[in-house]
Amino acid sequence: MSELTFEQMLEESFKTIHAGEEVKGTVIDVKPEEIILNIGYKSDGILTRNEYTNEPNVDLTTVVKPGDTLDVKVLKVNDGEGQVILSYKRLAAERGNKRIEEAYNNKEVLKAAVSQVLEGGLSVIIDEVRIFIPASLVSDTYEKDLSKYAGQEIEFVISEYNPKRRRYIGDRRQLITAKKAKLQEELFARIHAGDVVEGTVKNVTDFGAFIDLGGADGLLHISEMSWGRVDNPKKVFKVGDKLNVLIKEITGNKIALSLKFEDANPWKDAASKYAVGNVVTGTVARMTDFGAFIELEPGVDALLHVSQIAKDHVEKPSDVLKAGDEVTAKVVDFNEEEKKISLSVKAMFAPEPEEVKPETEEDVVSVNIEEVIANENA
Repeated sequence: MSELTFEQMLEESFKTIHAGEEVKGTVIDVKPEEIILNIGYKSDGILTRNEYTNEPNVDLTTVVKPGDTLDVKVLKVNDGEGQVILSYKRLAAERGNKRIEEAYNNKEVLKAAVSQVLEGGLSVIIDEVRIFIPASLVSDTYEKDLSKYAGQEIEFVISEYNPKRRRYIGDRRQLITAKKAKLQEELFARIHAGDVVEGTVKNVTDFGAFIDLGGADGLLHISEMSWGRVDNPKKVFKVGDKLNVLIKEITGNKIALSLKFEDANPWKDAASKYAVGNVVTGTVARMTDFGAFIELEPGVDALLHVSQIAKDHVEKPSDVLKAGDEVTAKVVDFNEEEKKISLSVKAMFAPEPEEVKPETEEDVVSVNIEEVIANENA
């Protein structure tokens, strides 16, 4: 029997490997674009950045260090230069496929950081499996700019699993919808008309503001924003403002809100402040052809009719008044039930005494006294 050479014995001491086989390796050197592993074979294994991860431009020195162990897949036993070519991401992807399949079948909620923001949606990676979340499934509302999601960790479910076409679709929208439905159910079970709750301004329009109550939105109509007058809601509120609002009415899933709290109602003591005969001062709030409305305080307006604007005749209110003018007048009518007050400037002036005209000869009547007496004795 012939003796084996040292080279033969050394070669036999190494295990045999085949393409497609899974092996465990120990990191012996790391470069930004390449990892060298001892896989117990006569040649070390080479793991390039492209075969380590799908993430672009990763510096491998930041993810592994000498001494770390990795499970890898053999791509080539000999690349022509005696090197073994390995892949980490393909083995991870195979395992990831199984993981994604289980998540799809079990409707499991997955969590991952957004690796790329694409024109039509977001890309995330789970165990080296790239999952695409279309823009229409990112949120329950349309979002034109998805850049805010870059690097953000998000939750989603797998809505489509097709490994043959490598098509993996994620859905975040249904989670948001389900969460909102639960919050809405809890909110409506908790709130009642007359409650005061905290909300956040979500959107402001010309006719009012939508307030997020934590499960549903309520409408704060422009007419309910103040006891006074609000001409432009956008000058009063901005998105993100925190408000304590009164729930005025709940109809189905619609919530009407108000900031007209009763303890601040200006009409609660108006009967004494604006009793008939009182002299009050206010500001011209708006003009009409028949008169001017005077704001006595926020939420309390009074009508100054054109016939009562001045002592002398006034053809049009705008001839003597303009918005913002201060007016002092007397209250001539108060109707608390209809919340109507009438004012008069003319009533501020005392009526002039009637002029006594001197008598003329025509006004003098001659009377014969003796004749009157004789007639009475007849």
